[in-house]
Amino acid sequence: MNEKQKNQIVSVIIPTYNRARMLKEAVDSVLDQDYPHIELIIVDDESTDTTAELLKTYGRDLTVISQKNSGVSAARNAGIAAASGRYIAFLDSDDLWLPQKLTQQVQFLTLHPEALICQTEEIWMRDGRRVNPKLRHQKLSGMIFEPSLHLCLVSPSAVMIRRSLFKEVGLFDESLPACEDYDLWLRICCRYPVYLISTPLIIKRGGHPDQLSKAPGLDKYRIYSLVKILESGLLSRGQTAAAVIVLKEKCAIYAGGCIQRGRKEESLFYRHLADRFS
Repeated sequence: MNEKQKNQIVSVIIPTYNRARMLKEAVDSVLDQDYPHIELIIVDDESTDTTAELLKTYGRDLTVISQKNSGVSAARNAGIAAASGRYIAFLDSDDLWLPQKLTQQVQFLTLHPEALICQTEEIWMRDGRRVNPKLRHQKLSGMIFEPSLHLCLVSPSAVMIRRSLFKEVGLFDESLPACEDYDLWLRICCRYPVYLISTPLIIKRGGHPDQLSKAPGLDKYRIYSLVKILESGLLSRGQTAAAVIVLKEKCAIYAGGCIQRGRKEESLFYRHLADRFS
């Protein structure tokens, strides 16, 4: 491989935990890409199913990192640390890529050297049937910090990121068991535009029982991320005002849920949390 080809490598990182039943399709969708310069890294988060046996069948087509069960953030970070590519792309083990996904994103980043991150549109599947995302999930292009405060508008499986960006914004927060992507996107979106390729090039599969986005109490982790970004000193006055409004909304909703479950002290904590930024 010459120097030019090395500069074109896309490091693809798939974190996985006990998803052998879906992982093969995800891996195959990477190996079926029409883009030739791919480094595929699978990070196995101490699976106890047949994941290890499945991955052995691929031989040298991929690199496997096995780690003690530490969560998806640690798995992605381990993949980033091992990656040699100029570009980083993530694929969740329950999602799939269409064959031109990497080609189109590399072309976009090559034509737009100022762009540090881009994502593609996606096809949503739930329980094997195609569904249409709600209007509030509509992806945007450009400076999307304020709309991203309400819910995650960037999909890990859809992004491609210049590796250099992680040196500036940091990696995934390993203390978060969920919403770790929301946390990272806020750190990126407050400073840089996230560009959208309007072609749907990933298939996002939902409805299965181990889907992290279905876990209860996710707003607790979003609240943590909002407090982090507010305390970071990165936000403009307008961004701060918008983040405080959303923080108050999420704290009120979460506090109400605590009351319903008899957790009065926790409810009081969240009711007053946003007052620190008023």
